Amino acid sequence: MDKARSKRRRGLPALLVALLYLAFLACPLALASLDAQKTPIWREIASGAGALGFAFVLAEFVLSGRFTLVSGRVGIDAIMRLHQFAGRAALVLIAFHPLLYVSPRLSRDPADALSTLGSMFASGSLRSGAVAWALTMALVAMAIWRDQLHMKYETWRLSHGLGAALIAGLSLHHALGIGSHTSAPALALYWQVSFTLAILTLVHIYIVRPLRRMRRPYRVASVEITAERTWLLLVEPCDGDAVSFEPISFEAGQFVWLNIGHSPFSLIEHPFSISSAPQARHLQFLIKESGDFTSRIGSVKPGAQVWIDGPYGQFTLPDDIGGHKLQPLVFIVGGVGVAPVLSILRDLEKWSPKRAVSLIYGNRLSSQIVALDELRAMEARLGLSLNLVLGEPPENWNGLTGDLSERILSPLLTPLADGARYMICGPPPMIDSVELTLKRLGIGRRAIFTERFRY
Repeated sequence: MDKARSKRRRGLPALLVALLYLAFLACPLALASLDAQKTPIWREIASGAGALGFAFVLAEFVLSGRFTLVSGRVGIDAIMRLHQFAGRAALVLIAFHPLLYVSPRLSRDPADALSTLGSMFASGSLRSGAVAWALTMALVAMAIWRDQLHMKYETWRLSHGLGAALIAGLSLHHALGIGSHTSAPALALYWQVSFTLAILTLVHIYIVRPLRRMRRPYRVASVEITAERTWLLLVEPCDGDAVSFEPISFEAGQFVWLNIGHSPFSLIEHPFSISSAPQARHLQFLIKESGDFTSRIGSVKPGAQVWIDGPYGQFTLPDDIGGHKLQPLVFIVGGVGVAPVLSILRDLEKWSPKRAVSLIYGNRLSSQIVALDELRAMEARLGLSLNLVLGEPPENWNGLTGDLSERILSPLLTPLADGARYMICGPPPMIDSVELTLKRLGIGRRAIFTERFRY
């Protein structure tokens, strides 16, 4: 456990990541301010909006690259939320960039302002910027409304990556060719170096990382139904026909991206939490049928090639939880969100059998409950306090009924000792609802840890 935990801790501290990110965004503005060439204030504002938007775009390549240096200690959830926010910020800045150039004319002569704006978009010298502007609008819109597009994830991912690279290249051409401070050599160097680093991240993600993955091949050991529409996938390291029992080192509660039955260079990969304990000889995954890939998981044959990217995630026991003060642990999970919790519970049985542990586990039907016999056994072995909640219980059900609302949670959580840690995993709407309930019950944000399904 200590080895896995130290591996997860690799990476820059959160404060340093934030400072470096802000410095990168501020750098083009600072370099532009050093340029001796002065322009009217509204042109400086317009130029600054475009420069800041371009810097946001270039930083997105690193944020989306799953780099341990960036997300190892911050958490990939936080980095991906920053990636989504930055994309929206870039959209606003780039959208207003050309509009700000004509803003002084809007009040005096709106028709003339619109005519000037139209001529800007039609100008041959500004064409690369105009195309980048339009592509940015389309790319961010496709990301925000991805679910409504009904596009395969790998198709969307390819278009997202190529679109971002095209936007960056066109923006670089625009910034160096017609930008307000093209005569500033330091600013030009900043754009060139930053663009090169952005492209190198794509090379690392799509070429270097798959090549490294080929050194550690895995295969499917078995696939079997374990609950209604939920499958248990077992994966083992392999080298030809030989089996090696040294899978990746991970910390209980983490997840990986799985690529099953495709080339290691394929974009067809999906994130799944590991449900086995770190000491297990096989990696276990609980996969619920809910989409194109997961609906076909039952057809995967033993022996199918598997490539693994990971581990990632910080839905793990807090760093201070293994000391002499054994804080109570409360897991609140919905559906297949029990997967990382099973990993943690199985790990706890190995090294911390005396901790006060509660599991509040919600499902719609009793047939959807995973590993019920094992959880019942943990009530005795681990001292687990197990509370099953069903939305549509059978006639003979004597457990809790409903959803994971305040009505259900309040009686279970109120008697808990001070210092309890609350770990929530499940669909995003469920997590949001439970977090609000915990807040109303007076539980501080620092005591709450979450894992959301979507990345």
